[in-house]
Amino acid sequence: MHARMNAADALLSPQRIGQYPGRTAILFHDERIGYGDLLARVNRFGNGLAALGIERENRVLMMLQDSPDMVAAWLAAIKIGAVSVAVNVRSSAQDLLYFINDSRAKVLLIDAEFLPLYAAVAARVLLPLRVFVSGKAKALQSPADAGDDARQSLADIPRGQSDALEAAAMSPDDMAFWMYTSGTTGTSKAAVHRHRSVLSCLDFARDVLGATAKDVLFSSTKLFFAYANSNCLMASFTLGATTVLTDEWPDSATLARIIERHRPTMFFSVPTVYRNLLRDGFATAERFASIRRFVCAGERLPGPLLERWQSATGKDLIDALGTTETIFMILANRPGEIRAGSSGKPTPRTSVELRDADGTVIREPGKAGVLWVKMDALAERYWNQRARSNAAFAGPWFRTGDVYVADGDGYYFQEGRADDMLKISGQWVSPAEIEDEVLKLPLVADAAVVGAADADGLTRLSLFVVAGESGVSRGKFAARILDALRSRLPVYKCPRDIRVVDELPRTATGKVQRYKLREQAGGNNNGQHHG
Repeated sequence: MHARMNAADALLSPQRIGQYPGRTAILFHDERIGYGDLLARVNRFGNGLAALGIERENRVLMMLQDSPDMVAAWLAAIKIGAVSVAVNVRSSAQDLLYFINDSRAKVLLIDAEFLPLYAAVAARVLLPLRVFVSGKAKALQSPADAGDDARQSLADIPRGQSDALEAAAMSPDDMAFWMYTSGTTGTSKAAVHRHRSVLSCLDFARDVLGATAKDVLFSSTKLFFAYANSNCLMASFTLGATTVLTDEWPDSATLARIIERHRPTMFFSVPTVYRNLLRDGFATAERFASIRRFVCAGERLPGPLLERWQSATGKDLIDALGTTETIFMILANRPGEIRAGSSGKPTPRTSVELRDADGTVIREPGKAGVLWVKMDALAERYWNQRARSNAAFAGPWFRTGDVYVADGDGYYFQEGRADDMLKISGQWVSPAEIEDEVLKLPLVADAAVVGAADADGLTRLSLFVVAGESGVSRGKFAARILDALRSRLPVYKCPRDIRVVDELPRTATGKVQRYKLREQAGGNNNGQHHG
């Protein structure tokens, strides 16, 4: 029989905190919250949820901006044996309805700014739901649509509750939290994570980045996202380090202001944000000098962007790959050992393999295959989606769907997604290769390549590109791009359909929503075509 454990206790150990109760756990606006205070807040929330009748494996759904209360509620649900489910704060009303009904949540914790979303779909919620609101809600057009419970305050849950709480003794294999995939390929899936998952939280932060209790960690992405949660909640609290939180949506100016104020030593972000920091002139500011580790994940880091960052700042971007299903990083470059265009090497205690379509392991350097991973933190399955679980999980292994090649030194280079790789004129084409060439061109700010069927049912390439300056002639700009690509790439890799757009559709975590681009490419022509 396995020993009992609780993930919340592992991350926020009362015994460990007893040694440093006053050490700062969270910096949030003007608040400086010590570890002892955070633990007491978690316990009050846990006792409050239990008083509401929340039991083991009941889902507690959260649509909350990052804040101390969000952290406390997320840990509290796990501590009493329930399941924490934090969802994307950029979700639509339909998304929220899907999360509620799919998770069968007993409680919804929601920021006041999102309450109208709930009101719009409340009549279609399938099971009884208690709703608690953080902040002051604006008047709803039909308050009754949100139900009487929707006017309860989140502050009511911990109010008057004890600061003491013994963690529920759980099996390491019991559900602890779910994370919904970001939806880059369509409908979100809930990755079911177990209590044992958190025990791997230092494999990247400590053993690759060298994080210690003296570090101050800050992520531009939110805690509903595995990337931010794994580093700035799980790893940070286990180390006894400090996490900077913000409930603001982080544009370049906001990030610069927060960094100047709190002086983080490790910064976690996505390629789009690093590009914007360069574009807006913040990357070279003195305020960034406190940061000793810049980490990039969430989407493939193009080599040209890495080179621009290094040239402008003199510092590396540590590119890495993780997934919602693994929480933590699978592959990572190491400080001082950056190989441009690569996701690095396997992280400690992670096994990876490249496999072909038949599942045969590829051992030849330079030959592309789908990346499979085995690690202790791997999700158990997708909730209520057996077919998709069977396609992705095979015993201890997980099929990521990412197509990679490995070089002779053990560095892994992403070629794209298995469902993004395209066969053009009988030859496989990597969208990533084309995007890299486009991003090297002057005045190109962003680019993505997808495949769509033409009138004959044959796959053609569509390039969506964002100009780096306003006012450019879209037709001339597209023509210049095509001419440049024809001089750099084989003809079958040059898109005949080039569309100049204002921006690429992205998830809240910065990933390009390629399925939306495929829909546009397969629909009416609103862009520039060259044949």
